[in-house]
Amino acid sequence: MKRHSIFQSFRFAFNGLRSMFRERNFRIEFAALLINLALIFLLELSPQDSAMILLICAAVLSAEIFNTAIEKICDFIQPNQDARIKFIKDISAGAVLLLAFAAIAAAILIYPKYLSLLFS
Repeated sequence: MKRHSIFQSFRFAFNGLRSMFRERNFRIEFAALLINLALIFLLELSPQDSAMILLICAAVLSAEIFNTAIEKICDFIQPNQDARIKFIKDISAGAVLLLAFAAIAAAILIYPKYLSLLFS
């Protein structure tokens, strides 16, 4: 197997990220990251809270990438309806949903203290 240079490896990875922008859910989750970035700067979150928000946003986006990869592999292996493939796709999507709920919970725990300072 041919080894690629580090630059080629990064290029392949960036191509993968660029491809993900064709996926609606990824675009929505990326928009949530941008909103969170704006809130981090506008509300002047602490480094710890900023790191927590950024890590969970990255986790959601990464889960979406894995979910999309799993779905594409499943579609390649079995292009027709199949209950086993549906199960695999459903649990993969469920993992993304679980992380999205965790992201919402983190926001509910982190942002109110900064919003109360803003409005006091």
